[in-house]
Amino acid sequence: MHTLNGAQIIIRQLEQLGVDTIAGIPGGANLPLYDALAASTTIRHVLARHEQGAGFIAQGIARTTGKPAVCFATSGPGATNVLTALADAYLDSVPLVCITGQTPRALIGTDAFQEVDTYGMSMPITKHNYLVRSAADLLTIVPKAFQLAGSGRPGPVLIDVPKDVQTEMVSFESWPEPLAAGVERSPASDGAQAITAAAAMINAAARPMLYLGGGVIHAGAASVARKLAEQGEIPTVVTLMGLGILPSEHPLSLGMLGMHAPRATNLAMEECDLLIAAGVRFDDRATGRISAFCPGAKVIHVDIDASEIGKLRSVDAGIAGDARAAFIALLPHIEKRPRPEWRRRIRQLQQDHPRFHPDDFAPGRPFHLIRQVAELAGPEAYISTDVGKHQMWVAQAYPLTRPRQLLTSGGLGTMGFGLPAAIGAALAHPDKPVVCFTGDGSLQMNIQELATAVEQQAQVKIVVLNNQSLGLVRQQQRLFYERKYFASSYRIKVDFAAIARGFGLQAFDLDGADNPDALLTGAMQTPGPCLINVPIDIEEEVTPMVPPGAANTTMIGGSHARN
Repeated sequence: MHTLNGAQIIIRQLEQLGVDTIAGIPGGANLPLYDALAASTTIRHVLARHEQGAGFIAQGIARTTGKPAVCFATSGPGATNVLTALADAYLDSVPLVCITGQTPRALIGTDAFQEVDTYGMSMPITKHNYLVRSAADLLTIVPKAFQLAGSGRPGPVLIDVPKDVQTEMVSFESWPEPLAAGVERSPASDGAQAITAAAAMINAAARPMLYLGGGVIHAGAASVARKLAEQGEIPTVVTLMGLGILPSEHPLSLGMLGMHAPRATNLAMEECDLLIAAGVRFDDRATGRISAFCPGAKVIHVDIDASEIGKLRSVDAGIAGDARAAFIALLPHIEKRPRPEWRRRIRQLQQDHPRFHPDDFAPGRPFHLIRQVAELAGPEAYISTDVGKHQMWVAQAYPLTRPRQLLTSGGLGTMGFGLPAAIGAALAHPDKPVVCFTGDGSLQMNIQELATAVEQQAQVKIVVLNNQSLGLVRQQQRLFYERKYFASSYRIKVDFAAIARGFGLQAFDLDGADNPDALLTGAMQTPGPCLINVPIDIEEEVTPMVPPGAANTTMIGGSHARN
């Protein structure tokens, strides 16, 4: 017989599930959980400085490993602080298990100290959630939460545990059998017919295009998708979340599509006659105005979530199932076909509208910096970004080579994501370099996690592209609001290097440096976490840009030069 309290049951089950790192912050309502965690010899606790930071640290672990990661928060403000990280994980399909403390059962609904309806508030932004009524229920709830988080379309699961449930004693004979998570699911019963129809459409197409998103990475299908592209000689575009499925230099890779895609990529999409979409939501940032997206193309849509198929764009063949299983089923039926006219047309578009121009890589410009950092970090590095101009510059110019290499907030677009996510990646992969590209606006959202990076000695290089503004906001004000710049520029110049040193990091400032290239090289070679401040001209913009709500063919700019 085992006799344990609810908190001990949770910790023992997390150990059995292979969890080795938990990020969180203790408070009155989850102190029993921390008391049990203190006795663990296999789980490392990372004391974040803000619960949102804890959620993003867990995301950094989950996004790079593909396995559910765990964060803790107390009740009330602890729970509300972590909600943004849960919403972010929900939109980007990241497997996360968040365990929050709650006021004792008898006080729920009485407006007790630090009581909020965590269960109700988290319902729209989690894959599933629980309010635990009995410690005995934890024996099934915890393993089920992990199975739900990691299976099918991954996502966050929240377990809200009242304080008295954490201290309630339970006797039981044996631990439940572990539940399998992330099991490959073959296409639905009618899948064979859909596979046959899809293969016939691919073989008959003259101008097909593969359109791949984060779901392909979640399914572990990147290598099979590459085989499909190569076997059918099908040009391939990816969403922001799909970057890395094909190496950026692969001959079939047209890079990212959508709002900040190369002009040639969006124009080529306009001409395709078959769109093979997998692991994508037809998000507006990728498609632009959906009614004008690939207007002459038939559509094949593969997705683990059947509700996504036909939701925003009607399809000619829908395959509800695991992308890897679907691609494996498709491959034997796909003819080897050169499609020389289609490849020639795309090359012509790329020549007429080159992705880069020599001036883009002039010293002091964003692409020059990004490529320098890429060379210094090496191909094994993990890259995180915050949200803003720097995020799009990295998406456009960083030479990504593999899935899960890039960590970025796509669906929710959360400023403050980059630093804690990079810490999580560094903790999960201590032998790999990690670079966080951030902006001055984004860094100030979760700057307190610099202390966490130092405390954990996370091998993170934080590169601040500092233009003293909310860059993309200012860019939209210039383009669409008659240059009425309001609340988008900072009046106070923040000394990020000094702040970083105050937290105990080594810091380097390229502003006014005699030899910025040498200083950057030295900074990137510095052991442990460090911050590198890089001044960026406020007039540097992200181009091309599709106006919000417009068709992808109505791009503004395209040379990446100052406009």
